[in-house]
Amino acid sequence: MSRKYFGTDGVRGRVGEFPITPEFAMKLGYAAGRVLVGQDGLPQGERPAVLIGKDTRVSGYLLEAALEAGFSAAGVDVCLVGPLPTPGVAYLTRALRLQAGVVISASHNPYDDNGIKFFSASGTKLPDEVEHAIEAGIDEPMGCVPSDQLGRARRIDDAQGRYIEFCKSSFPNDLNLRGLKLVVDCAHGAAYHVAPDVFHELGAEVHVIGAEPNGLNINAGVGATAPTALREAVVAHKADLGIALDGDGDRLIMVGPGGELYDGDQLLHTMVLARLAQGQPVAGVVGTLMTNLALEHALKAKDIPFERAAVGDRYVVEKLIQNGWLLGGENSGHLLSLDKHSTGDGIIAALQVLAAVRLSDIAPDTLLGSLTLYPQILINVPAPRGYKWQASEAICAAVKNTEKNMQGQGRVLLRASGTEPVLRVMVEGQDHGVVQAAAQALADVVKQAIV
Repeated sequence: MSRKYFGTDGVRGRVGEFPITPEFAMKLGYAAGRVLVGQDGLPQGERPAVLIGKDTRVSGYLLEAALEAGFSAAGVDVCLVGPLPTPGVAYLTRALRLQAGVVISASHNPYDDNGIKFFSASGTKLPDEVEHAIEAGIDEPMGCVPSDQLGRARRIDDAQGRYIEFCKSSFPNDLNLRGLKLVVDCAHGAAYHVAPDVFHELGAEVHVIGAEPNGLNINAGVGATAPTALREAVVAHKADLGIALDGDGDRLIMVGPGGELYDGDQLLHTMVLARLAQGQPVAGVVGTLMTNLALEHALKAKDIPFERAAVGDRYVVEKLIQNGWLLGGENSGHLLSLDKHSTGDGIIAALQVLAAVRLSDIAPDTLLGSLTLYPQILINVPAPRGYKWQASEAICAAVKNTEKNMQGQGRVLLRASGTEPVLRVMVEGQDHGVVQAAAQALADVVKQAIV
């Protein structure tokens, strides 16, 4: 079944425009609350409870109040934690044995966007059937339980400290970060009062940027999607490494001492090296359709199985659980270690990379750069939304011919954009000139076929 309101990562949009309005948020809270009230397993007479966290957008106050009202009307108690990274909400939902967690965030988007996403009691994204049940409830009239059954709200004052300790617990007990100079970019987002303390308390010298949120500056020129500020700060402070998170703290990009940028594929490779250095087996790794072919080849050389999931961290998690594997991620920086956390966590991923640095005699930039990415050319070709290129004989023949010419040393991917009226034509391989020519030739065929 297709979702009406939920996307791959909750409900998201421009604040003040449907569905990111106070009215919709209240109805969403009420509908989600009624679904939770109907769940089995609660003791007789006990109300379900949810945790609500948010990033630093000014609209978080509005949506938080609306959601709280909706949950209360449905007879659900609410625990409020204020600004806290998305993975922190997932952790506390599980630790406090609550029925669900809610995050108010639009991740790496500008401040005037916002979103609402849910976690289950186990700290994972909600199953599809629960989201469908919530959507069905949104379209029904909103009611209110009797006054003696209304949900109550309370604030969890030590949420920040609890999450800091949880993050630190993911780092090996016999290691520390003393002697390392780090620059940490918090994107003026939810990790601004968490991430610096984690790395400092483990012994690192920490210089912080992007930690002065004002409600309007989240992700503005800082963070994982705008790494220039971090690169400049790392060079200026002569730091060993730079760490960039996004607005809700679930994405990670790192920077070397010379300003070198390391993406999610390179960091995932480094996390694999850390496991191997500690004598831990790596049963397999999950990437996405956009994962660089260089990572797949590097893992194959180590006899480590690799599989691709659809783009989106929830699909990576699903395949990891299905295979019984632990490590996976996206080149955008969503990285997963399922034995450390149930969801992608930028701080915990950074700690896994730093563990690899501590366990190696190799310089940090050499270690993180040990995976040389293959050139990847992406060309967006205008096309009707959801264009089915597989129905074109000319395009299929061109794809097949391109793959044949790559002789197993390259990869071709055609994917209709879910947000723009374009068909994304991607070719990657070891030789930049060959890849560039192949991508342009394939894009030309696509253009002719669409016309």
